[in-house]
Amino acid sequence: MAGELRVVFFGTPEWAVPSLAALVGSRHRVVGVVTAPDRPRGRSRKPRPAPVKEFAVARGIGPILQPETLRGRANREPILALAPDALVVVAYGKILPGRLLDAPRLGAINVHFSLLPRHRGASPVQHAILAGDRETGVTTMKMDRGLDTGPVLLAERVPIEPREDAAHLGARLAELGADLLLRTLDDLAAGTLVPRPQPEVGVTWAPPITKEMGIVRWDEPAENIDRKVRAFVPWPPVTARGPRGTIRLVEVEPLAGERTGAPPGTVLRKAGEAVDVAAGGGTILRVHRLQPAGSRAMPAAAAVAGRHLEIGGRLEDGGER
Repeated sequence: MAGELRVVFFGTPEWAVPSLAALVGSRHRVVGVVTAPDRPRGRSRKPRPAPVKEFAVARGIGPILQPETLRGRANREPILALAPDALVVVAYGKILPGRLLDAPRLGAINVHFSLLPRHRGASPVQHAILAGDRETGVTTMKMDRGLDTGPVLLAERVPIEPREDAAHLGARLAELGADLLLRTLDDLAAGTLVPRPQPEVGVTWAPPITKEMGIVRWDEPAENIDRKVRAFVPWPPVTARGPRGTIRLVEVEPLAGERTGAPPGTVLRKAGEAVDVAAGGGTILRVHRLQPAGSRAMPAAAAVAGRHLEIGGRLEDGGER
């Protein structure tokens, strides 16, 4: 078929599935899928496939390749044997070596969930929320040997909703990215798309998220703690320490225009089903829901009744004790 491209798809998590689904429903042909090896998941810790593999198996897409690394000829040859016109990479999680990037005639196309060069790296969705960005978007990029440094193909902007968390934002960007990917491939097949270099100004970095990033520091402003809670949905847990141990903050909001002279971490008062806590710079964080270790999530006021919080007492920073 004229304009049909042979594509090998690289992706792993749920956010990559819409792009793969869009490719399967398009005029282009998915000739193979490369995804992460099955990993222990859930309470049983039994090996389970990642969402991209689950989708590929359900739709009968193959072959499915799951190398631990892409280094070495033995790992590259099964991919190159599929004779792709292009590689498509969406949240795959591994570095593609140069010999793989250079092999297809159209190279490797990455769907990146930010407006490059802002938030280059592994976690652009979370870092957009952490930075307080009011807008973000999706960029399709021709990959080179740098970290998200390749020339831009297409980009589309979207606003970040005022109380949006990373799970919701990432799902929106995944759908947007699927549409942008098809437009990119169609234009590349037609020879009408000219890559343009990324600007040299405006570069920021979005390194991988670690468990330690979820530790609450009460001397931070309430707005920063709120961003952290929304950015780290579903992981890592954002935790502080109360009278009976670790507490996960589940739903919070900063109180605009209100100030307190109480030390950071002081539990100030009940506010209906919520509880207000002093944060850095005299700001106040309203905690709507929290989850004590070993318990279910609950309204913060219920945590007072259960003595996980104490009005007038102080919460400590998170972390191991």
